[in-house]
Amino acid sequence: MVDWHLVGAALSQVRFTVFVREQGVPPEIELDELDANPEKCLHAAAHDDEGNIIGTGRLILEQSTGHFARIGRMAVLKKWRGAGVGAAMLEALCDEAKRRGYGQAMIHAQTHAAPFYFKRGFLSHGSEFAEAGIPHLEMRRALA
Repeated sequence: MVDWHLVGAALSQVRFTVFVREQGVPPEIELDELDANPEKCLHAAAHDDEGNIIGTGRLILEQSTGHFARIGRMAVLKKWRGAGVGAAMLEALCDEAKRRGYGQAMIHAQTHAAPFYFKRGFLSHGSEFAEAGIPHLEMRRALA
């Protein structure tokens, strides 16, 4: 996990490239108050061989809605997609959630990315819904 206060600008750059520029997510909703709060949100980062951040994801620590940790903002720069970067970050986030005692992880997965999560043990729960104008599915994975 990485410290938002040290690398938040680089993480934001990856997220804005993927979500705002590529997918058309409104820039004003991309960052939120959770990002800078280490008691509520942890961040993962993937680096290339030169140390540049090429991917990111976050783990939102929730207590009020059950014993699960929510993964979100999974983004990998286009050049690195399909190279195992996203899978490695997802496993790191799940491992951290398990280490903290969470029994399951949940993600709002973009529908087109659902097969990626399914291959990694996530199952869909409920119907498709729109988030930021993009079709999503809620997916969950046991961390036992």
